Amino acid sequence: MTRDISCFKAYDVRGRVPDQLDEDIAYRIGRAFATWRQARSIVVGHDIRLSSPTLCDAAVAGIRDAGSDVVHIGQCGTEEIYFATFHGSHDGGLVVTASHNPKDFNGMKFVREGARPVSGDAGLPEIRALAERGFGPPVAARGALRRATDKSAYIDHLLSYIDPGALRPLRVVVNAGNGGAGPVLDLLAARLPLAFVKLQHEPDGHFPNGVPNPLLEQNRRLTADAVRAEGADLGIAWDGDFDRCFFFDERGDFAEGYYVVGLLAEAFLRKHGGGAIVHDPRLIWNTREIVARHGGRAVQSRTGHAFIKQVMRDHDALYGGEMSAHHYFRDFAYCDSGMIPWLLVVELLSRRGQPLSALLAEAQRAYPVSGEINREVPDPAAAIDAIARRYIAAGGEVDRTDGVGISFVDWRFNLRMSNTEPLVRLNVETRGDPELLRVKTAELLALLDAG
Repeated sequence: MTRDISCFKAYDVRGRVPDQLDEDIAYRIGRAFATWRQARSIVVGHDIRLSSPTLCDAAVAGIRDAGSDVVHIGQCGTEEIYFATFHGSHDGGLVVTASHNPKDFNGMKFVREGARPVSGDAGLPEIRALAERGFGPPVAARGALRRATDKSAYIDHLLSYIDPGALRPLRVVVNAGNGGAGPVLDLLAARLPLAFVKLQHEPDGHFPNGVPNPLLEQNRRLTADAVRAEGADLGIAWDGDFDRCFFFDERGDFAEGYYVVGLLAEAFLRKHGGGAIVHDPRLIWNTREIVARHGGRAVQSRTGHAFIKQVMRDHDALYGGEMSAHHYFRDFAYCDSGMIPWLLVVELLSRRGQPLSALLAEAQRAYPVSGEINREVPDPAAAIDAIARRYIAAGGEVDRTDGVGISFVDWRFNLRMSNTEPLVRLNVETRGDPELLRVKTAELLALLDAG
């Protein structure tokens, strides 16, 4: 029986449960994914949402009915699916998660062999078409199911990025937001000389403190206040499926993801003595300067995990970073991780003997930024085009890698449309001039508000 399925998005599957995503749809998607991959074996897992185990079981049934074996790793983060897929040489991976979406939503993310991405440009349309068409009886040789919940290989891999013996006994506030990060943190904590102050640590699909999304300013206060109250060296918070992590310095101040990209780029270039570093086009000057200073090669990519990962593969890049707190690593099959970044930052703090605020201060002074500002406008494409024409006429250098970026000698901005909402996203940076930043940001926002 055919069925229209509306929960396929640009990069993954997301929808409200049960009207946009239910067990029948999960079964269809699982079977379609296995059929499309012609898979021998697929890794599956799920996040801590209340609907996730049931939807995951339905997807597993679909995969097995397509004749593919399933390795079920249970409750996990998205990056654990990436790791299990490439580490175990499986043909694909599927995780049931909706990350930081509202608690009545759920979804799925997919990878191919080697944890290569599946997206709207490569795979999702084919999976959707198969799922909507429906299937006949299961294949004659139904796939087997094996459960594999031991995380030791994953933990060993995470720790391979640092020298635990080089760490100082730092005091670290960690806020899992009642998402999935807590159990992995506990496994790492047992092998690290750090003192952890744990907030909202237990996984809870009811989300008693709201859905974890530290990009929202109102969700940062608890972590920031705890850093100050505890006299901690560092604060870290994660989103629900912990593929992103966010930093607070020893004063409790939130560290913009843009500056963290530069910090991690420096860390990798110091370790490897050069190499390619991939960055997104929203804010660029600080990253490019740091990469050049440390003998690396900066490569720009469109925003979005599928684009970043492909560009990293094309250039064999050591590291790729987006200002939205997605960090990608060559030795992690070019995938993003929310655990590797904070381990690297803790090691950097230990080796440099300086607080995080000091490590970021030079970049913050040299390249002040607006932070990403979202504006709802009736016609995003027209608004961006009108503003672009205005500043190109004023002599700006244009870059259309993603949306439109326009640079002048001492300031630049990027405007791009949201993939899912009628929003325009604005980022502005200057060369060491906070007042110019304030003036130009206000100028651009006035143009957006005027339509």
